[in-house]
Amino acid sequence: MPPHAFAPDVLFGLSPLWVSTLLLACVYAAIIRDVVNRAIVALLGVAAMILSGVLTQDEAMRGVDVNTIGLLTGMMILVSISRRSGVFQYVAIRAARWAGAKPAGILLLLSVATATLSALLDNVTTVLLVVPVTLHICRELEVPPYPFLFAEVFASNIGGTATLIGDPPNILIGSLAGLSFNAFIVHLTPVIVVVMAAQALMTHLVWGRELRSTPERQARVMAMRPADTITDLALLKQSVVVLSAVMLAFVFARPLRLEPATIAMTGAAILMLCDNWSHHAERQTENVHRTFGDVEWITIFFFVGLFVVVRGVEVGGLLRVLAERLVAATGGDMARTGYAILWASAFLSAIVDNIPFVATMIPLIKSMAPALGGEAAIEPLWWCLSLGACLGGNGTLIGASANLTVAGLAGREGVPFKFWTYALHAFPMMIVSVAICHVYLWLRYF
Repeated sequence: MPPHAFAPDVLFGLSPLWVSTLLLACVYAAIIRDVVNRAIVALLGVAAMILSGVLTQDEAMRGVDVNTIGLLTGMMILVSISRRSGVFQYVAIRAARWAGAKPAGILLLLSVATATLSALLDNVTTVLLVVPVTLHICRELEVPPYPFLFAEVFASNIGGTATLIGDPPNILIGSLAGLSFNAFIVHLTPVIVVVMAAQALMTHLVWGRELRSTPERQARVMAMRPADTITDLALLKQSVVVLSAVMLAFVFARPLRLEPATIAMTGAAILMLCDNWSHHAERQTENVHRTFGDVEWITIFFFVGLFVVVRGVEVGGLLRVLAERLVAATGGDMARTGYAILWASAFLSAIVDNIPFVATMIPLIKSMAPALGGEAAIEPLWWCLSLGACLGGNGTLIGASANLTVAGLAGREGVPFKFWTYALHAFPMMIVSVAICHVYLWLRYF
């Protein structure tokens, strides 16, 4: 639904643009201060958007990305049930042994694996699968998990940028601009490989060199037999079959005409059925309660609240105003327009959800085609938008879905994932990533 299709009726005739912008600033300030739980802050933001008249309840619900919520919930259920079989501990020990139980080697291995999986699946699904493995490895080696989780957040967003299906902004761009799966690989994967190498180096310099485990712990891990971690062989087989089917469905989602949420929730329902088939009714109820209890509801409701708050800003017109001014400021020069889109998308995606921003930018970029030589001539602008929006999400904790998902999982395990702690390292690293893309765009297109 386009932003102008709904007319806000704000209390006292106030400007919906200013009211929605003020509410967004208040919500983000409260999240940054981290005094009140972020889910509570986001839900209070929803209430304020509706009570002020910026949104009606129906309009607020239109802002909720049900696909993201369904994907998150379904994958959390799949991970919860699969974990009981011991499969993640198995993978963790395998990975640790491949790296010789050296923390720096494991950090690199998990980062590359996360980036690769994010390109093939999507970044949220990937971190839901990788984080439990990571936490188990860190417990066994007695090393701090934060550097590993930080690296996986970055790797998931970097890897997701490489393909059409890796990140929601790419799906939007590919669909609305008529770009193929192969086009994303040809134009984005080369620079993403360079960005990932640079990120791995930065992560190693900041944390990898200092990570140490005791020789006793390393020897203990190397002596572990992965097969011993499997506690339920039947559940393991069921989990592997269902997870494999879900992953294949993600890869072929477009020809199957299925959305990620449908795939994840269907997989979750099937695995729950397998897990409960042989139990009587009371045991089934207990099992289902246990499974639903493992869902990270704080993260789910934070996303719901944030989607509505951002919808309020979208309806208020802030994103449209920013996008129009960005395009107008470039004066019709292709290179200048591309660089402006790249950097503005990166900075804005670090502080607001990149999906509505990308949705707003697409028609504006299309409208520039006649002045810049036609649809074919503006193709580099789509790559600028994709690189800026996807990589910019790494800049802050609230910049991308994968960031918040990891923060929620980490908090559940007692690992602090604070806004400023993350931003202190993340924002400079994000700027380096975007700067590499700037050079790539200059060399290849401008």
